[in-house]
Amino acid sequence: MEKTITNIAKGVGISLFTTFILLLIFATVLTFTQISETVMNPVIIIITAISILIGSSIGNIKIKKNGLLNGALIGGIYIIVIYLISSILNWNFGLQLQSIIMIAICMIFGILGGIIGVNKK
Repeated sequence: MEKTITNIAKGVGISLFTTFILLLIFATVLTFTQISETVMNPVIIIITAISILIGSSIGNIKIKKNGLLNGALIGGIYIIVIYLISSILNWNFGLQLQSIIMIAICMIFGILGGIIGVNKK
């Protein structure tokens, strides 16, 4: 059980770190190019999905069981941490349709990553 919790925490940490790095790269690209800011929401969703997929896959490699559950936990904990940070930084924060879509994407890609990680040899 302790190993599972450690690996889930590792998966969430890797997901958050990957998100930070990819968002930093995207912000730099936005700053120094003529790319429209209208691409921000789709790119943020893609970055989030990729980050969770990577973190969940790596977090589940050593667990070798319950990939669906552990992946969903990684995606769920990730989005809770992101929304807690968002609500602290933005007092007008609220759940909207885009938030619900983001939660679903996090859970789905967490599950996919969990399946990949558990089945990786």
